[in-house]
Amino acid sequence: MSAPATEQPASHPRASMRILVWAALGVVFGDIGTSPLYAMSETVSSHLMVQHGIKDKVTMQLGQYYGRDEVLGFTSLFVWAIAIVVSFKYVILILRADNEGEGGMFSILALLKAKASQSFTPRVMALIVLMAVVGSGLILGDGVITPSLSIMSAWEGLEVVTHRWSPYIPWLSVATLIALFSIQRFGSHKVGAVFAPAMAVWFLALAAMGAANLVKHLEVLAALNPAYAARYMRHFPKATLYVIGSVDLCITGCEALFADMGHFSRPAVRRAWFSIVWPALMLNYLGQGARMLDPAPIVDGNVFYALVPSTAGFVYPLVVISWLATVIASQALISGAFSLIHQAIQLGLCPRASVVHTNAEVEGQIYVPEVNWGYLALCIMLVIGFKSSHNLAPAYGLAVTGTMAFTTILFYLVATRVWHWKAWLIGPVCLALIGVDLAFFVSNATQFLEGGYITIAIASVSAFVMLTWQKGRAALGAVLKSMMLPTDAFLASLKLENPPRVKGTAVFMTSNPGVPNSLLHYFKHAKTLHEKVIFLTVQTKHVPEIADDARISEVIDLGEGFFGAKVVYGFMESPDIPKILGGLKLHGVDVDLRDLSFFLGRESLVFTGPSKMSLARKMFFKFLSQNAIAASAFFKLPPGRVIELGVQIEL
Repeated sequence: MSAPATEQPASHPRASMRILVWAALGVVFGDIGTSPLYAMSETVSSHLMVQHGIKDKVTMQLGQYYGRDEVLGFTSLFVWAIAIVVSFKYVILILRADNEGEGGMFSILALLKAKASQSFTPRVMALIVLMAVVGSGLILGDGVITPSLSIMSAWEGLEVVTHRWSPYIPWLSVATLIALFSIQRFGSHKVGAVFAPAMAVWFLALAAMGAANLVKHLEVLAALNPAYAARYMRHFPKATLYVIGSVDLCITGCEALFADMGHFSRPAVRRAWFSIVWPALMLNYLGQGARMLDPAPIVDGNVFYALVPSTAGFVYPLVVISWLATVIASQALISGAFSLIHQAIQLGLCPRASVVHTNAEVEGQIYVPEVNWGYLALCIMLVIGFKSSHNLAPAYGLAVTGTMAFTTILFYLVATRVWHWKAWLIGPVCLALIGVDLAFFVSNATQFLEGGYITIAIASVSAFVMLTWQKGRAALGAVLKSMMLPTDAFLASLKLENPPRVKGTAVFMTSNPGVPNSLLHYFKHAKTLHEKVIFLTVQTKHVPEIADDARISEVIDLGEGFFGAKVVYGFMESPDIPKILGGLKLHGVDVDLRDLSFFLGRESLVFTGPSKMSLARKMFFKFLSQNAIAASAFFKLPPGRVIELGVQIEL
């Protein structure tokens, strides 16, 4: 199989590769890097629940609730889950599926739409969109659960020293969440200034703690043999059904790894993983396995904090480092949610929201207030409602495994339809990977009532919003298109009427060919027209970014002082109409930017008769439309130069 046609952009020179690897360490691997805090402890807890009926935290030791074979089985499952899912599937395979350097679920969707849409029937394309939307909804659910779970798990290290901290852990977590979300408005470039050094310390600590315990019980290295994982699953089939769902916690962060690739380049992400992150994780998980082989008790079943002596001098510094690492992991997912919603808006899958660019030099660094405060409210509710990371852990797995299965399917479609790889070669590989994904998903589904419903609820609401918005905008566009007056007929009528013209340029925003309804409405009442009238269409291409000199893709002189202009943006960008209109001079349209008036149609929806949308869904679409931010703000139009004209639309 040859490499995909889409190569990594050459914007990352070789000399800066070390810098990119360092930066990727601080952003890309925060989620997967903090999994050792809770993954092994939850796995052992799942085993104890099934085999011994123990649901609460207990102090445990070798020979009491588990033996050597169980420990080697747990550890082997971790080793091979990371090797197969993260190293092989994501780092080697999935990272190839970039869209001009950008990764993520919507990037794959855009790539398929741009380069392979003709090879799919409308029904299949709709199914692909559905997978991307549901998968993105699961990622958004992951973004809510990760901060809540990881920050609580860090603070729970205090319980190793004394249980007097227990009542305060949820409130310490809430305080951390409030502080974290409150500083998002300053931008990730400022918030993340210390990320790389802090994560370097974290991975160094993981490796050192693991190695210190590993050398005491080198027999745990036998877990590198997958036979021990197979032996555990054969001897404990009932427990395996639940344990696999907890092992899944060690591979969380794969989608963040893929989505953040565009900021650092594929080679940088791969080098950081293979040279730093993977070795550190392996040492730590092997060290946790070695610690369980030690006869010393493990307080409250917290295997991670058992890697150091349970005294304040060791635990408190580790809590501080863990707390900082979990904040970083949360930051990566919060920033990812901002980018995901931004892409959904540009692709017509989400109502317009306030997108604030926090760094004038970097296009992709944004802040979405509505998402930020909504996430904070949900995170606080989860922390207060579940009270511990142990109770919340079941909600985590469904988000991760559901997304991974959809990503595998979309990767297969890209490999066969865009890169034209042989289906008989890549098909069995993807089928085996989907089998792994489904095994994790089924295991997590057993914990649906224990918290998994949280993920499904968030994903369902997100998907319903996106699909309703897409369907409603399509229906609205069809109605508006049917109402459009042909341009030629309108210009012919102007020659006969010869209405008075006033100085200045009027810009009418439109998405359909023909005369915008807002212009007809304006002309009906004002009986005048501006000297120059521009019908402006803004389109989003299925590529991440468009070069500045290619923003204005088309300008047509329609006659009678009328012009048609088409402006294009990538799905990772935000439109800035006043900034781009200055480029019309290069296309023969001389406009005075100080004398522009922008006319927008403000649709008032009225529901009449049957249609493909139910009345309830129409009402929800109307609610979304009314609460989306104004088009003038989204397109960055100067407030004093915008005129909105109401138009009643029967939908």
